Amino acid sequence: MDFDDTSEEAAFRTEVRTWLEQHAPVRTSDGPRGARATSLSGEAELEHVARCRAWQRTLFDGGWAGITWPRAYGGRGGTPMQQVIFNQEQARFEADSGTFTVAIGMVGPTLIARGSEEQKERYLAKILSGEEIWCQLFSEPGAGSDLAGLGTRAASDGGGGWIVNGQKVWTSGAHYSDYAILLARTDPDQPKHRGITYFLLDMRTPGIEVRPLRQITGAAHFNEVFLTDVHIPAGNVVGEVGGGWGVAVTTLANERTAIGGGTSGVSFTELAGLARQLGREDDPVVRQGLAAAYTRLQLVRYLGLRVQTALSRGLPPGPESSVLKLAYSRHVAETGSLMMAIEGSVGMLSSGDAPDDGFWQQQFLGQWGVSIGGGTDQIQRNVIGERVLGLPGEPRTDKTMAFRELAGKS
Repeated sequence: MDFDDTSEEAAFRTEVRTWLEQHAPVRTSDGPRGARATSLSGEAELEHVARCRAWQRTLFDGGWAGITWPRAYGGRGGTPMQQVIFNQEQARFEADSGTFTVAIGMVGPTLIARGSEEQKERYLAKILSGEEIWCQLFSEPGAGSDLAGLGTRAASDGGGGWIVNGQKVWTSGAHYSDYAILLARTDPDQPKHRGITYFLLDMRTPGIEVRPLRQITGAAHFNEVFLTDVHIPAGNVVGEVGGGWGVAVTTLANERTAIGGGTSGVSFTELAGLARQLGREDDPVVRQGLAAAYTRLQLVRYLGLRVQTALSRGLPPGPESSVLKLAYSRHVAETGSLMMAIEGSVGMLSSGDAPDDGFWQQQFLGQWGVSIGGGTDQIQRNVIGERVLGLPGEPRTDKTMAFRELAGKS
């Protein structure tokens, strides 16, 4: 593909930049972006959520929310490349709607592809307008990488609705989310990839308990969620009852694209700025590390454009999203090590004692979440090996057995 803007894309970029200049302050070079957002307090997090809601509403009112989404559901009806251009330009400004990553990057595309007309009309516009934040209730204590082994049960209530019991874990933002996408087993007599149903859940429903999980960074962005006799209406099933795995695959592919299309939290300019700040810019080893980081950033960028090319042709995210997600995960890990190598002994400090109030330490400690979220690095390698390289699949003796017959299941 041509990586330069066409005349139409250049005009669109100018339009985007002009609008952003009128609605958001330009990022300064005064310290790394996001450095002031390293506070671990719950109050600071809620303030961040409020800012994200406000900016998302600003995007919606300006006609810039959901650029690729259909106009009928509040989107702009634009092209994937226009979304790429907007993201590139927005990165230059102090504007953030990261709280809506699950809603916009995963829930919206899934409902557009798999949801009923009623579900699209009910939820999509409220996502884009910033009214409703979503979380993802997929992983469980015994079903992480092997997500199809999930044990949360949904039983018929006898009137068309469902009663759910079970436990989910590693749920980002559950403590402030309005709704959730939920996977639960509705037929344990089917093999584990069947008999799973995909639900939309109001997080204010009685029977939901959210408990925070404290991370190595000191923050608690993740949660474990307990569901006890939680009622879900019949209209909140996405797709067919028992056909939730196929819907989940759509969500997971979009999640990998969303994660891989992000950034490590710092740009190359900011990495180089750290080296200059600490007088390490002439160190040959540091310079080699910076060159490698720049190369990785470009590779992730081009892989992202490859995914966007597939989307522009009307194709859903496929195995290439796993390649992008794995490359991004490795980049974040190696860049985290580079940050600490640049800081040297100063890297042992934290908060106000460290450069930029400990921003770099937070980035380093948070890197492992990227290698797990959206499917672990090992899972991505399996996907790439089997679906891209055509290698023999892993032996799976449990694929055809009824779920209740598997060891430890009931």
